[in-house]
Amino acid sequence: MSVSNPPKFSPLTGAIRALAMDAVQQANSGHPGAPMGMAEIAEVLWRRHLRHNPANPHWPDRDRFVLSNGHGSMLIYALLHLTGYDLSIDDLKNFRQLHARTPGHPEFGYTPGVETTTGPLGQGITNAVGFALAEKVLAAEFNKPGHEIVNHHTYAFMGDGCLMEGISHEACSLAGTLGLGKLIAFWDDNGISIDGHVEGWFTDDTPKRFEAYGWHVVADVNGHDSDAIERALLAAKAVTDKPSLICCKTTIGMGSPNKQGSHDCHGAPLGKEEIAAAREYIGWNHPPFEIPGEVYAAWNRKPAGAAFEENWSNRFKAYQAAFPAEAAEFERRVIKGELPANWEATKAAYIASCREKAENIASRKASQNAIAALVPAVPEIFGGSADLAGSNLTFVKGSKGVTRTEGGNYCYYGVREFGMTAIANGLALHGGLIPYTATFLVFSDYARNGIRMAALMKQRQIMVYTHDSIGLGEDGPTHQPVEHIPSLRIIPNLDVWRPADATETAIAWTAAVDRADGPSLLALSRQNLPTVTQKVSDDDIRKGGYVLSDCEGEAQITFISTGSEIKLALDAQAALAGEGIASRVVSMPCTNVFDRQSAEYKSSVLEGCKKRIAIEAAHPDFWRKYVGLHGAVIGIDRFGESAPAGQLFEMFGFTVANVVKTAKAMLA
Repeated sequence: MSVSNPPKFSPLTGAIRALAMDAVQQANSGHPGAPMGMAEIAEVLWRRHLRHNPANPHWPDRDRFVLSNGHGSMLIYALLHLTGYDLSIDDLKNFRQLHARTPGHPEFGYTPGVETTTGPLGQGITNAVGFALAEKVLAAEFNKPGHEIVNHHTYAFMGDGCLMEGISHEACSLAGTLGLGKLIAFWDDNGISIDGHVEGWFTDDTPKRFEAYGWHVVADVNGHDSDAIERALLAAKAVTDKPSLICCKTTIGMGSPNKQGSHDCHGAPLGKEEIAAAREYIGWNHPPFEIPGEVYAAWNRKPAGAAFEENWSNRFKAYQAAFPAEAAEFERRVIKGELPANWEATKAAYIASCREKAENIASRKASQNAIAALVPAVPEIFGGSADLAGSNLTFVKGSKGVTRTEGGNYCYYGVREFGMTAIANGLALHGGLIPYTATFLVFSDYARNGIRMAALMKQRQIMVYTHDSIGLGEDGPTHQPVEHIPSLRIIPNLDVWRPADATETAIAWTAAVDRADGPSLLALSRQNLPTVTQKVSDDDIRKGGYVLSDCEGEAQITFISTGSEIKLALDAQAALAGEGIASRVVSMPCTNVFDRQSAEYKSSVLEGCKKRIAIEAAHPDFWRKYVGLHGAVIGIDRFGESAPAGQLFEMFGFTVANVVKTAKAMLA
């Protein structure tokens, strides 16, 4: 496809286009179209505006960059390589290969300079909202008159696919409401997706959409005209009370004379003949993966990056002199990522107070008590709920909601479960904050891919999900989780806690704060729960599964249970004991943590008795690996009903009589 007004191709943008073409061709896999189509936009941002230091990708006040259209990953890899990050030409040659530092989509932790994992469309721009929110919150907390130690932008590239995904509405709407003026997004408006020209399925007036959100919009920018891009970016940076969207009209695959402007260059190699034609078309006369020294020199951002960081370091030294306590707190939280020095004493004291009170309360209320105790001691804890604070019990005396003009430690996310979860991933990735999010457990379905991304990126997000079973009662099957807890437990690197009382809840909360290498999910009850952990140690509970109540002599039956059903297991144990049948009760508040214990410990908890019955008001199949083929599970394998909780538990067999009957049948 010909283009009537192609850009003024330069060696700087030629390097991006060549690296993208060659790496995708060598891998025989990938997406060359977006990197080639956004080359001019990338050159203007990365060479002229982005404040970063390739020699130190973790410099605290760097600008953040997110490639939300992560399928175009060779764009960010080319930029990182050219500007001087520790990403070699051999890494680019290894694009999309096993254990490469250049995976198919950008992955946090694999590649220096990659701020977040992107690929699931829409989540990158949502992470960027989280980055910008973190900047706003930390700036409000730490900056002082004459001392701005938190002052950076978040930039995001996104395509049509990101804007079609519903999460982009959730996140960008909230960003406008909160006036995140340090967020600038570039829309790669190329009109192409994998299926072809998007006018058959995407005809939104995107500029008006974002204006309605309260964004500053720069429309109709020629995405191949560097001067126009520069003017648009300067205009966006001048607006500080609104996020900005720069709408760039581009041609996908620009530089490929026969495929540009079509979906043929979206997600497939161009082919050797077309690459040769493209080299001639853009004036790039160098072999694959060969970049002239003068091009490297023009792209090199190490000297400028070192100057940026040195300037900030000098300002931080002045801040330390003027505000030593605040500087020490910033260093602990943002630079080192450490918990407070008195954290161990704080959590021990709080757990001890829970034991002393021994309150018979809902685990959602026990969670609220934990938040109230921990927020003052761990000020980096940053909360929020998807419009259910009064039900999730996530707002406490020390909570302060972020507004358009003020910072705080709590975000009113509105009814945006998916957006909330991915924004919180951005908060965690930014550093300096430990986010917790909340909704009803059944609505984890809305948030699920954000949960998965938190686990994939090993980010500390604490998910407070209440109303965990049919025990929520009258709201009925639309709100009663059945399959949710088992399905969440099988997400790799996600710890799912379902505590049985206030003490287990306190330990779950402190374990989630302690856990720096992944998210934790707390499934909490609406109904009150009795205290059951008076005689067990904190260390046993922290192992995720332990013998809660043993018997004299050899157990004939082992009950394994969680949450509100623990009391049922204990009552059944007592009833069986009255008939001379010995049993033990295992509480397993977190199967994920239990599974990480030593084989010896797991055996000591479960292997004493081969006849096992699991009891949980959720789908039964998950428990088969613990009870074995000859064990039994009392669970729910159908949707619930609308009725008071007591009637529902009886209807679904969560009664002492049914548990005893099941145990006797197993022993017969």
